[in-house]
Amino acid sequence: MNLITKPGKPRNPRSRCYHTTTKGLTDIAGIRVGHASDYDAMTGCTVILCEAGAVGGVDIRGAATGTEEIDALRPEHITDRVHAIVLAGGSAFGLEAASGVRRYLEHRGIGFQTGLAVVPIVPCAILYDLAIGKAHVRPTREMGESAAAAATDNPVQQGAVGAGTGATVGKIFGMAQAMKSGIGSHTVSLSESVRVSALVAVNAFGDVRDPQTGHLIAGARRAPDSSELADTETEMKRGARGGFGRQNTTLAVVATNAKLSKVAASRLAQMANLGMARTIFPVHTAFDGDLCFALSLGNESADLNTLGVAAAEALAESIVMAVRNAPTLGGVPGLAGVQKK
Repeated sequence: MNLITKPGKPRNPRSRCYHTTTKGLTDIAGIRVGHASDYDAMTGCTVILCEAGAVGGVDIRGAATGTEEIDALRPEHITDRVHAIVLAGGSAFGLEAASGVRRYLEHRGIGFQTGLAVVPIVPCAILYDLAIGKAHVRPTREMGESAAAAATDNPVQQGAVGAGTGATVGKIFGMAQAMKSGIGSHTVSLSESVRVSALVAVNAFGDVRDPQTGHLIAGARRAPDSSELADTETEMKRGARGGFGRQNTTLAVVATNAKLSKVAASRLAQMANLGMARTIFPVHTAFDGDLCFALSLGNESADLNTLGVAAAEALAESIVMAVRNAPTLGGVPGLAGVQKK
């Protein structure tokens, strides 16, 4: 029987040859992270700033994505750098948050030089959180600008914050039997100098398993008043269909201080996506808009395949952190107790 577990002592990641650091994505020099959260409407956005420019890539696995400026990450695109990544709630309406980040960066003179103007390159991806709060309130341009202005290189704030404010998991039986999720972030170090970090907003249709034990830790519950986890994949095979809907998405960003090309950055994103497959069950469904961005900042040398192994581990651990740090909020139970406002 799978029961909701309480958060305990800090986990020891399963790394064999790696050691870890503690700040999350901001362990990568040149990255700052900022959140803006609306706890009344249960939505928000998260901004990853890389103002000096980062080589970017992307891997899209889900079938229900909502994105903007994705083509700028393609190897054949004229732009060779991105200046920020935006993750937002609000479904397609949340794409507006990226406009605020562009405005923030333009005022700082940061962007792609066109000769007549500086144009910040800001890819954006959204998740669907309209079912938990106020569906008519979504992240705005002003919220995006606020999140950018709040960005720091301090340890990444995790749990129900930013794009994870309204995030949930385990929705096969609908929101009444789902659990709260949020933002998670984790770093894996390959040496004294080479690092790979991940940040994720987990809003999955499926459940989350701890990859170290294989045990379910968050997901669909058997009844609205129950703490027993149902196991979504088992219920699907038994014929359950109740909560299916295109209202889910896990959005990830992996970053490294190793030097990569655009092609290699997209390959890193592809390998990092294995971290989702290790923790979310089922993953990459027709009801999810799952994707992973990759950013390369710095000039360290490292084997791409080794970076991919580390990125998958960092992402898997970030997903676990996202649910372990998520409080009960909006009537949806979480593992971290009750949200203090």
